[in-house]
Order: sequence, then C-alpha cells, then structure tokens
Amino acid sequence: MSSETVAVDIDSDLHEPRFIQDSGQASRVAHLIEPVLNDLGFRLVRVKISATGGNTLQIMAERPDGFINIEDCEAISEAVSPILDLEDPITAEYRLEVSSPGIDRPLVRASDLRRALGHEARIEMAVLVGNRKRFRGLIQAVEPECLVLEKLEVKEGEDPLIRLNLADIGEGRLVLTDALIRTSLKSGKTAEKKQKELKREARKAHAQEKRKPAAKKTPDTEPQA
Repeated sequence: MSSETVAVDIDSDLHEPRFIQDSGQASRVAHLIEPVLNDLGFRLVRVKISATGGNTLQIMAERPDGFINIEDCEAISEAVSPILDLEDPITAEYRLEVSSPGIDRPLVRASDLRRALGHEARIEMAVLVGNRKRFRGLIQAVEPECLVLEKLEVKEGEDPLIRLNLADIGEGRLVLTDALIRTSLKSGKTAEKKQKELKREARKAHAQEKRKPAAKKTPDTEPQA
C-alpha cells in the first residue's frame, strides 16, 4: 500500500460509544464530565491522571469531526471545573489540562479507525491473540466488530492481515509518520474552514433577525353602541 493517504471525511455521531473505557479515578471523572462535553458539542476521548510534574488531570476531547481549538479547550475547562470541584473525584490536589488528542492520537472509537485508514497504528490487546498482545501495522479496514490490520513484519507463509476484535483492544494509538502529519494538517484546515463558515452563517442569520421589522400592533377597538 502507498504511504500517501488522504483525509477521510467521517460524519461521526456525537454519542458514538468508545470501545476503550477509562478505569479507576479516570473512569469516575469521565462519568461526571462526558454529559457536559456532549452538551457543548464535544466528545470525550480519554481521561488521564498523571503524577508527572505534580498531579495532572488531562482531558482529551474533540468535536465529532475530530477538530478542536484553543477556545474550545478553554470553554470545556470552564464548564467542567465547577463539577469537578463539587464532586471532588480526585482527593489530591491536581492541575486540570484540556487538550486535543494530538496527531498520534489514541484510537478509542470505530470512527477514529475509519478516519485513519491507511495509517500506521500500535495496538495492544487485553487478551492474547495467537500468543501475543501487541501488534503494529497499517489500518486496512474497520468491520462492525473488528479492526483489520496489515502487519508490517510477516513471516514466510503467514497471512499479512489480522482481525482484532474491537471489544478486546486494551490500547490503541496512531504512529507519528510524515504521511499522518500531512493528513492531519489537511484535515485540520478543512475543519477550521468549516467552523468559520458555520460562524459566518450564524452571524448572518443573527443580523437578518435583527433587521426584521417589528410586528405592527393592531389597535384594540370597541364595538359602537
């Protein structure tokens, strides 16, 4: 397969379930904030709690088209902070960080895989598949319940394609390559252009609404005696 791939426009569902779920404290945080993100028009990707440089709570989020900007991250932070302060799912002090999934993003939904067709990924299974758990290869197809991966290293007589059950994937992430960077830049520009067009349409509709003449009030008349 050629390393040159094109961006795939996926109209993803805002409420599409993740086949990889968070665990422990991260799971409790996800349960609290995911409805808030959905109300704002975003999808939760992953919640990660790290002790590096002090406790950090990282929330990865995106719009259904995979795009997110700095203003979006700030809006999410402002929306979830009061809930986290009230519910206090993390007992220790922490720093909140809201970010995009990044170019070499985690793969947590089927739409993530479809958007990354032709790109290289690292997959770690939660169960053994042919005496191994770790796989690396090109995403060839996404079936209703399986990921079809083309292995980069194949022994003689071995099938280069392997089907991995989505429900059994423990971790998945794209590998940072030149082709992925080019595709990501192209997708980001397309999504940003779409967002600007939507904002222009919203401003135009608002201006038209303001220019509408006020409805004339019909004077009340009393019947003559």
